[in-house]
Amino acid sequence: MKVIVSKFGGTSLSDSFQMEKVRSIIESDKKRKYVIPSAPGKRFSQDNKITDLLYLCKTHLEHNLPIDQVFEVIRERYVSIVRNLNLKVDIDEYLTEVKENIKAGASIDYTASRGEYLNAIILAEYLGLDFIDAKDVIVFDKRGKLLEEETNNLLRETLAQHERAVIPGFYGSGPDGSIKTFSRGGSDITGALVAKAVSADVYENWTDVSGFLMADPRIVENPLPIKVISYKELRELSYMGASVMHEEAVFPVRQANIPINIRNTNEPDHEGTLITSDVPVDNENIITGIAGKKGFTVIGLYKSRMNSETGFIRRVLSVLEEYNISFEHIPTGIDTVSIVISNEQINGLLEDVTEQIKKRLQPDCVEIFTNMAIIATVGFGMTKRQGVAATLFDALYKAGVNIRMIDQGSSEMNIITGVENKDLEKAIVAIYNAFVKIQE
Repeated sequence: MKVIVSKFGGTSLSDSFQMEKVRSIIESDKKRKYVIPSAPGKRFSQDNKITDLLYLCKTHLEHNLPIDQVFEVIRERYVSIVRNLNLKVDIDEYLTEVKENIKAGASIDYTASRGEYLNAIILAEYLGLDFIDAKDVIVFDKRGKLLEEETNNLLRETLAQHERAVIPGFYGSGPDGSIKTFSRGGSDITGALVAKAVSADVYENWTDVSGFLMADPRIVENPLPIKVISYKELRELSYMGASVMHEEAVFPVRQANIPINIRNTNEPDHEGTLITSDVPVDNENIITGIAGKKGFTVIGLYKSRMNSETGFIRRVLSVLEEYNISFEHIPTGIDTVSIVISNEQINGLLEDVTEQIKKRLQPDCVEIFTNMAIIATVGFGMTKRQGVAATLFDALYKAGVNIRMIDQGSSEMNIITGVENKDLEKAIVAIYNAFVKIQE
């Protein structure tokens, strides 16, 4: 029998009205057997996420401030959900225990995880499903690293005893039984681990958007939706910031060849975006999506006969390694090489790094380009078409955008262009319009 694992984000579970939508979704398909909830998110733009309020409680205690007022906001959120859904669960008892533990000096991981824990207890009661505490099935080592094999075995053995269940996201336990959390957004990872353990047919990730769009809607007006995207294409786009789920959540399900379906709780009939291992054979789109971000520096080196100098690039990278700096791209020519670095990586170190490069490699010329933005145009469809690069560069030319860097991987599924920060939005719009016009 087919099994669907469904993870719901914070906005999907922010209040009783949203929880009613979740129950309708779960009950509409009996294959949805395992549910992973996040903590309640914002109900409106000025609202607070429960997890943020829990962190605030911990901060208050660290500064010898009372937490009663902040915790009362948390308590009222959960009490109102239980009351409005007419549930019998004694949520006050759970809340009192959590508050006492926090005041007694519970860890930051325990404190932050209680949002998911309490929400899962409520949701299990509301859906009539079993509750499985994540601390009993997801385990970390003493350094806080996930023990993947042990976790997979625990999940598989435990879930085999529960036909349907709710498992809170975001946390597990360490060797001593203490609560350990993933990074923020880690409920996505919990869902992926559950999907892998039960060999799910689909891992659904329910949020407040109807899947991925071809471009950022804050930049491009009404961009087209992406119906199907491969894991590799997703990786390229999410690296540039175009993501609606935790990046690490992709890997467990990718290993098990389980597709991910990004869905919208507020538009449950929308098919969303399906993330698969392979590109559909009937995919006729030239590009899948466009994403970009600002804040890069390019160190451009020129040296005559660089190509005949053995180990030149290795020595450049060794300088970066000594300063613990990772690079983003390295476009090269016969006598030139450009090192693209995030400003966050090289902040405060640019002068020192440049001096070391000059000293050790003695280039004829070193140029520094700051305020750079990087744009990724991604799609396996590009490998099947002629003139893709020409279309892209012509679009930027007509938009009056000066291209400062070009890089393309050997897979030919992406073209990376560097432009000035001020031209990022204009460039993305130009590229999008050029390819959408062809694909229509």
